[in-house]
Amino acid sequence: METAEPSRRKLGLVSATALVVASMIGTGVFTTSGFLLADLKSPASVLAVWILGGVMATLGALSYGALARRIPESGGEYLFLSKTLHPAAGYIAGWISLLVGFSAPLAAAAYGFGEYTQTWFPASTSRWTGTFLILIVSLVHSLDVRGGAMIQNSAVLLKVLLIGLFVGLAIMRLPSVDQPPSASVPISVYGVSLVWISFSYAGWNAAIYIGGEVRNPEKNLPRSLLFGTALVTLLYVTLNAVFVYSAPTTELAGKLDIGRIAAQALGGPSWADATSLLVALALATSVSSLLMAGPRVYARMAADGYLPGFLFSNAGPPRSATALQSLLALALLWTATYESLLTYIGFTLGLSTAATVVGLIVLKLKHKERLQVPGWPWVPMLFLFGVSAVTLFSILQRPKESFLGLSTIAAGFVGWFLIHKTKAELKNNAE
Repeated sequence: METAEPSRRKLGLVSATALVVASMIGTGVFTTSGFLLADLKSPASVLAVWILGGVMATLGALSYGALARRIPESGGEYLFLSKTLHPAAGYIAGWISLLVGFSAPLAAAAYGFGEYTQTWFPASTSRWTGTFLILIVSLVHSLDVRGGAMIQNSAVLLKVLLIGLFVGLAIMRLPSVDQPPSASVPISVYGVSLVWISFSYAGWNAAIYIGGEVRNPEKNLPRSLLFGTALVTLLYVTLNAVFVYSAPTTELAGKLDIGRIAAQALGGPSWADATSLLVALALATSVSSLLMAGPRVYARMAADGYLPGFLFSNAGPPRSATALQSLLALALLWTATYESLLTYIGFTLGLSTAATVVGLIVLKLKHKERLQVPGWPWVPMLFLFGVSAVTLFSILQRPKESFLGLSTIAAGFVGWFLIHKTKAELKNNAE
C-alpha cells in the first residue's frame, strides 16, 4: 500500500471531519427546500427526501471509507478509479471533478454568498462579491496547509454552533400553521428532487481528496466521512423542518431565499439579518473547503502525467492547481445560471460516485477477506440502486441538464483518448 511521507501528513481527524462538514453545508441547504415545496406540495414530503438523501450519503460514506482504508492517498475518485477499474475511468472522474465536482459548486457558493450579503455591500454586485471571496480564500490556502486548515476548522465550528442555536430557538417559535396533506406526486418528481438534494449532500466524500495529508489515514479517513455525514444529516433535517413549517407552503414554495423568509416569519427583520450572516458564513466555509480539496486532485493528475506538470507541488500547498481551480470557478460564476447548475452537478457527480462504488465492488471480489466493507454487500448495492434510480428520473424529467452531464463525461473520454495516444507516440519515438 502506498502512503505519503509522514512529513506531509499534517491534518488530523478534526480537520478531515471539518472539511467534510464545510464541503456539505453550502448553498443548497438554504435554498433547495423552496423549490422542493413547489414540486412535492407538502412539508412532510420535503423532509422525507432530505432524510432519504442523508441515508444515501451515509451509504456512500461507508463505501468510500472502505476504499480510503485500502488507498489512503490524495486524489479522490480519480485515484480510486485508476486503481480499481482502469486509468481511463480515473481520468474521466478527474475531469468531472475539475469541471463539476469543484468548479461548479464553487461558483454556486460564491454567487450565493454575494446574494445573501447584497445589503451589506450595496456598491457591489453578487458576482463581484463572490469573485472577491474566491480570490481571498485562494490566497489563504496557497500560503500554508495548517494555517488554512486552522482557519477553516474554527469557522466550521462556529457555523455548526450557530446552526444548532438557530434551530433550537426556532423550534420554540414554530407557529401552528395549517399545512396541506401529502399530495399525490409522481415518483419521477421525487427522483428529480433527490438530484437536487444530492447537490446539497455533495461533499460527504471530501476527506478523500486530501487523504495523503491526513495522519493515520486508515482510521481517520473512514471516521471523518461517517462522522461528518452523520452530523450534517442531523443538521439538514432539523434545519429544513424549521424552514418548511415556519410559514404556509404558499409563502415558501418556489422561493430561493427560503432561509431568510423562514427567519423573517419566526423572528422579524433581526432574525432575517442574523440568518443572512449565518448563510454567508456557511457559504464562505464551503468555498474554502472546495478550494482546499479540489486542487489536490489536479496536482495528483499532474504527477501522473494527465495534466500539465506545473500543477504538481512536491512540497506545500498546490498553488498552481489552486489558481487553476479559481479561474475555472470564476468563469462559471460569470456565465452560468444557478438553477441549471443544481441538476447538472447532482446528475454528473452521482454517476462519478456510482462508478467509484463499482470499483469498490470489483476490488472486494478480488481480495475478498482482505478488504473489509461495512454491511457487505447491501451497503454498496443499495447505494448503486439509489443513484441509478435518481439518474433515470433525471434523464426523463430534466433531459437538457442530463445531456450536458453526459456530454461532460463524453468529453472526458475524448481527452483520455488524445492523451493516451500522445503518450504512446512519445514512447514509440523514444524507443
